Amino acid sequence: MIAFTLRRLGAGVVLLVVISMLAYALLFASGTNVARNILGEFATEDQVLLKAQELGLDRPLAERYLDWAGAAVRGDLGRSWFGSQSVTDSILSRLPVTLVLITTAIVLTGLLALVIGVAAAVRRGWIDRALQAVAVVCDAIPGFVIALLLVIALAIQAGVFPATSTIGPGAPPSAWVLSLTLPVVALVLNAVASSAQQVRSAVIKQYERDSVRTLRSRGISEREILLTYVLRGASPAALTVLSLQFIGMLGGVVIIESIVALPGIGSLAVPATQQGDVPVVMGVVIYTVVVVVVVNLLVDLLNGWLNPKVRVS
Repeated sequence: MIAFTLRRLGAGVVLLVVISMLAYALLFASGTNVARNILGEFATEDQVLLKAQELGLDRPLAERYLDWAGAAVRGDLGRSWFGSQSVTDSILSRLPVTLVLITTAIVLTGLLALVIGVAAAVRRGWIDRALQAVAVVCDAIPGFVIALLLVIALAIQAGVFPATSTIGPGAPPSAWVLSLTLPVVALVLNAVASSAQQVRSAVIKQYERDSVRTLRSRGISEREILLTYVLRGASPAALTVLSLQFIGMLGGVVIIESIVALPGIGSLAVPATQQGDVPVVMGVVIYTVVVVVVVNLLVDLLNGWLNPKVRVS
């Protein structure tokens, strides 16, 4: 298990390095044009060159990346070009909101997908047909559209929830619950149907195995077969689907946080991208990749613990 963990950890580090190099090259490839974007179209050439020198844009790209990577390893992602705030501090102050939002959504998605998927696989009938129909509808509606509809219906018209976030320094737990409810519901509704469908398929596949028929012939109860053998065999596929949903939610929250004005990573990334604040965008990319690598590592370790065959694959 230690060798399996080290292999997965090494693969995650390689992925992080490769993506950071690609992102850095793409964001800084325009050279001094970045300085003109900051100063505006009426800036003189001398002003643009002076700004480029100030930002270090006149140096070779590889040299700048190595300097940036060395500082990033020490936890320093530079400073914003608009306001001079530390990128690391800006991200760390907003990351908890995004992580609480996504973690709550993925836990609820996992629980609901497990219950609905197992019920559809075991009982079939109307539950199975309803799941298929709801999955088709939910797959066709993006999460941000669901968030907009919820805000209009439950916040603006009914007044049950705040239309914009009330989370801030020293905010009470009730403010967190009220502010996060609609975004969480939007993410869960968008993800639970397709996840439940995958759980259903994995459970049915396990029921069709010869080993399950053998267990039945030995008189083992259906409850024990389900809890001890079928769910254990279906868990790797279910965990993989949930990890993919988690990664998908990281993209979805960028828009949803903007809709309900949540002070998370999304509300930091959108204006930074519009302004061309490259250090902030680069920092958001790196932190997002780190979160994805950690989640994938945890899922791989859990899969390896549940299914020893995975460790040698």
